[in-house]
Amino acid sequence: MAVQMEEAKAHLKEHGWVKIPSVLSKEEAQDALNRLWEAKVASEAGGENTFQPILDPNAANVRVFYLPELGQYWRDMLVHPSGLEMAKFLLGEELLVSNFSANIARPGAQSMALHSDQSIVIPAPWLDIWAVNVIWCLTRTTKENGATLYIPGSNKWTTWEDVPDNAPDLLVPFEAEAGDIVVIDGRLWHTSGYNITKDEDRAILFAYYSAPHMRPLTNWSAKLSKELQETLSPEMKRLLALSHKGYVVKGDLTYMAQKYARGEDVAAAGA
Repeated sequence: MAVQMEEAKAHLKEHGWVKIPSVLSKEEAQDALNRLWEAKVASEAGGENTFQPILDPNAANVRVFYLPELGQYWRDMLVHPSGLEMAKFLLGEELLVSNFSANIARPGAQSMALHSDQSIVIPAPWLDIWAVNVIWCLTRTTKENGATLYIPGSNKWTTWEDVPDNAPDLLVPFEAEAGDIVVIDGRLWHTSGYNITKDEDRAILFAYYSAPHMRPLTNWSAKLSKELQETLSPEMKRLLALSHKGYVVKGDLTYMAQKYARGEDVAAAGA
């Protein structure tokens, strides 16, 4: 498994995406799907809209946002070793959870706008990887049922001018089985597909992590109740940027003090 993960990391680094099969069993994926429909009901009961016209052309695309608010089950998924290891590989140990949401493409769902995750949150040029999406497939995903479409090689684009006029013609689907995850770096250009089936849903989760210097899409300190925040583990508080500490690279200035030692420190060390 260690060798497979190293191969997966190399593919992710070079191509901007990788599929890791069977992270969840079929039974676990079905359980997650059942919980997701319950989360949809809970989200709507809390006043959230599950149709977002700014994202999707019609209501056949169901969106469930802010999953960490909706139960320990979803918070545990954010720290699942397979997904978190891949995200940390690209973003480092101090990464943050920018958002955790779901999209259920029901029959008749249409495609959203082509984008890369970094292009809509940070100005060009995109010279490094500052965001990672871990896509959890709760059902099989096919071209016919609306699988995420991506452009091979687009993780190398660094400006808007790099996006060709025929970009939509270059899209290919991420086809996967229920229980697989697909990890994409924030520079890969992609969109949702069309669900042209008569009776097949395509359900996926987006665990969206970002580099610690980026403002998360969700202000978790405002979104989560104080009562819920008090129950979170130290690791979850850090991932959701609920800690009062703001160092984002090395953690403190010890690194700099060691790298650029003062004259008297150097002299003492040589004594």
